[in-house]
Amino acid sequence: MPFTRRSLLFSGLAGAATGLLTSTRAFGQRLRALGASGPPPKPLRAQRSSGRAPVVTPNGTSLPYKMVGGVKEFHLIAEPVRREFVNGLEVNCWGYNGVTPGPTIEAYEGDRVRILVTNKLPEGTSVHWHGFILPNGMDGVSGLNQPKIEPGETFAYEFTLQQTGSLMYHPHFDEMTQIALGMHGFFIIHPRDANVRRVDRDFAIFLNEWFIKPGTATPDPTVMLDFNTFTMNSRVFPGTEPMLVRTGDRVRIRLANLTMDSHPIHIHGHHFYITGTDAGPIPETAWWPENSVNVPVGTTRDIEFTADNPGDWAFHCHKTHHVMNQMGHDLPNLLGIDPSNTQQRLNELVPGTMVMGANGMGEHAEHQGSMAMPRNSIPMLGGQGPYGKIDMGGMFTLVKVRDDIDYGRDPGWYKQPKGTSAWRVDSMSTTPAAKPAAHEGHGK
Repeated sequence: MPFTRRSLLFSGLAGAATGLLTSTRAFGQRLRALGASGPPPKPLRAQRSSGRAPVVTPNGTSLPYKMVGGVKEFHLIAEPVRREFVNGLEVNCWGYNGVTPGPTIEAYEGDRVRILVTNKLPEGTSVHWHGFILPNGMDGVSGLNQPKIEPGETFAYEFTLQQTGSLMYHPHFDEMTQIALGMHGFFIIHPRDANVRRVDRDFAIFLNEWFIKPGTATPDPTVMLDFNTFTMNSRVFPGTEPMLVRTGDRVRIRLANLTMDSHPIHIHGHHFYITGTDAGPIPETAWWPENSVNVPVGTTRDIEFTADNPGDWAFHCHKTHHVMNQMGHDLPNLLGIDPSNTQQRLNELVPGTMVMGANGMGEHAEHQGSMAMPRNSIPMLGGQGPYGKIDMGGMFTLVKVRDDIDYGRDPGWYKQPKGTSAWRVDSMSTTPAAKPAAHEGHGK
């Protein structure tokens, strides 16, 4: 076709538009890369699930509902709860529907919900819907927005969900006691469109801390700072249920914190993006890459990543005391001291005394199985791993990534491919000084 002034003009405009689009895309890619020092984490891949993945609350439950006149109706029962933190430690808590944290509630933006709350506690209570945009009379602050719910009474809260995100519910009556004893739970509001913020695996973990004197079963809610037990969904390692994901899965982990401390949660073997708070999703242009996320008091944080590195990966709080179980803070500091016959002399005065920590606490972890423990108490450190004791406890769990995995069954320990494990060497050579562990093989 012969060129005319008009065709030349249109051709020039089309070329300019194409060049602008290309340069804009390149600029956007560079802009996203500026958020990290060095190469940014690998981009989140397109989801392969056909629908929205249900939220999994490890060691927890989800709350069912029934439709009543077009309203989703849930029923929460506030009551005393006997919770096993790990085999050997059962704790007298308060919670909802027989568990702490309370069951996870899931609904969709735009849903009309009604939550019936029955009080089976020995004192009054209320429920605050943390982070919700709702009518003032439904906010749940006793004395301000409503009367307290007396023992034996049932109150109804009803409102329309106007937002999305990882939100919470908890009492706003005698908060010091009731929240400290475990009364809290997730309320997760999904976007109406299943294609928005969809992931393959979606987990929810409530962080908590307690003071439970060794040998007792009831936490002390008057303790303000000196906590000795730290939990994920009211379990301590090795009682924490691992998060099971398939290689290539896009994963979201929702974290909630109503304790007295912030908790920097760290993952091994992966990077993630921080994608949401209790105020809702963060726009994708504002996501930033991290390897640890600090979860402040009274907030939630969503993190997302692509599980592209098979293995058993630690996921834990990075405050060192928070990855220990039921610490005795009144232990004498014997670090670097030769105890000699101190053990014998102390046992003459107080039979059963054990001196710990002259060479650090790791030695204690190796021998704790032979220690005499008070009843209903647990050792300070760790559980059994494929190479011996794992010298961590408390606010610690695992993300298990496998090429092929049954989401409903723990696959056991990861078998590292040959040549990918650390090895012991002698002082003169990097030649392995011992054969690889018997379980070493090809990863699954």
